[in-house]
Amino acid sequence: MFENLQNKINQAFHILKGKGHITDTNIASSIKEIGKSLIDADVNYHVVKEFIRKIREKSIGTKVLNSLNPKQLIVKIVYDELVSLMGGKNVKIDLSKNPTIILICGLQGSGKTSFSSKLAFFLKKKNHNPLLVAADIHRPAAIAQLHFLAKKKDISVFSMKTGNITSIINESILYAAKLKKNVIIIDTAGRLAIDQIMMKEIQIIKKCSNPNEILFVVDSMTGQDAIHTADSFSKILHFDGIVMTKLDGDSKGGSALTISSIIGKPIKFISNGEKIDDLEVFHPDRIANRILGMGDIVSLVEKVQEKFDEKKTKKLYQKISKNCFDFNDLLEQIKQIKKIGNIKNLISMIPGLSQYVSSNIGIGNTHSFKKIESIIYSMTPYERNNPKIVCDIQRKKRISKGSGTSLNDVNFFLKQFNDISKMMKKINSNSDSKKMMKNFISEMMNQSNKFN
Repeated sequence: MFENLQNKINQAFHILKGKGHITDTNIASSIKEIGKSLIDADVNYHVVKEFIRKIREKSIGTKVLNSLNPKQLIVKIVYDELVSLMGGKNVKIDLSKNPTIILICGLQGSGKTSFSSKLAFFLKKKNHNPLLVAADIHRPAAIAQLHFLAKKKDISVFSMKTGNITSIINESILYAAKLKKNVIIIDTAGRLAIDQIMMKEIQIIKKCSNPNEILFVVDSMTGQDAIHTADSFSKILHFDGIVMTKLDGDSKGGSALTISSIIGKPIKFISNGEKIDDLEVFHPDRIANRILGMGDIVSLVEKVQEKFDEKKTKKLYQKISKNCFDFNDLLEQIKQIKKIGNIKNLISMIPGLSQYVSSNIGIGNTHSFKKIESIIYSMTPYERNNPKIVCDIQRKKRISKGSGTSLNDVNFFLKQFNDISKMMKKINSNSDSKKMMKNFISEMMNQSNKFN
C-alpha cells in the first residue's frame, strides 16, 4: 500500500539533506520530484499542481528552526498537505440509532460482499450485534458467498429464496428486531451509474430501509475511474462515506489519496487483504505518516491489543527476564504476529522498517517467517525447550537437512535468536504491554526480513 509513492517521496526529500535554509533553488528539484511521484501514483494532474503550489508557497523563504533542518520542515509541510488532501480527519460511521441500518453499494466486482462481512466482524469485535442482509437478488452466488463468509465468525445472515427487494428489506428489519440485532448491514447488487434500472432499485432500497449510513465501495485498483464512478453515484444516491478495497494490490494509491477531496465525501474504511479482519478505519494522519515512512504505531498497537493476550504477554517477558526464553516461545510469538494481519501492512506501521525492507529485500516479503519456522519444526522437543544445546555441528547439520536450509541459515537463525533475547531483556517485564509488544513486533519483523 503506497510503496512506490513512499519510496519516491523519500528520494525527493534526500535532495534537501544537509541544507541550512530553504530557497527557491534548493527546493525546486525536491518539489519537482514530489510532483512526479504523485503523477506516477495516478493522482489527477490538476490536484498535483495545486498540491505543489501549496507546498512551494508555505516553504519558500521559510527560516529553519535550530531544532529542524530543511528536510524535516518540508516533510512537515508535505505531511500537512497530504492529511488535508485525504479529508483532514477521521469521520466515524453513525451508530447512534438502535437498530443502525448501514446500506452498502458500489460497482460490480468492487468487493461489497466481502466488505459487508468484514464490517460485520469489525462491529462484532466492538460489542455490537450485527445482522447481514443478502439483498443482491441478481447474483445467486452473492447470497451463498455472504453465508460462507459470515459462518466463519458466527455472524447472522438474513436471506430469502424468493421475493422482491422491498419484501427482503422489510422482513430483514423485522427479523433483526426479533433477534435483538442492533446493526443491520445491507449488501446490495453491483450496479453501474448508467444502468437506470439498477440505480432505481438502489433508490427503492434506500427509501424502504431509511439507512443511517450509506457506504460506497470502490476498488482502488481502478484508479481515476474509481473517482469518476463515485462522483456519478454521489449525485444520484448521496452516500455518506467511501470504502477503498483491494489496497493491498494497489502500489500506487492515487485514488485513495484524492477521492475524498474531489468527491467531498470522507473515506471511512480501507480494506487491505482477503481475510475477514483485513479492515481498517481510515485515519488521514496515520496514512500520511505511512506514506512518509514514519510508520503508524497507533494502528499497530490497536491491532496488537486485539490479538494478544496481555497475561500471556506478561508471562513471556517474565520468562525472558529469567533467561528462560526458548524456541517454543519464539514459535508461539511468530504465530501471534501472523494473526495480526498482512505482513506488508505491519511493516509499513513500524517507523523506518519499510525503507530498510524496501532497499534490502523488497517490501512485503510474504515468506518472512517460513525459514525460521522450518528450522524450529526440524528440532526435537528437547532442543526447542533448551536452546543452549543447539550448538554442536551434528545437531546443526541434522536441523539444516530436516528444514531444507543451509548450515549458514541455521547459524544465522541462532544468532538472530540470541539478538532477540538480548533485546527483549532490556524491556522491563512490568512495563506497559503496548510498549512490550510494539518493541517485540518491531524487532521480530526486522530480524525476519534480514532472513531471506
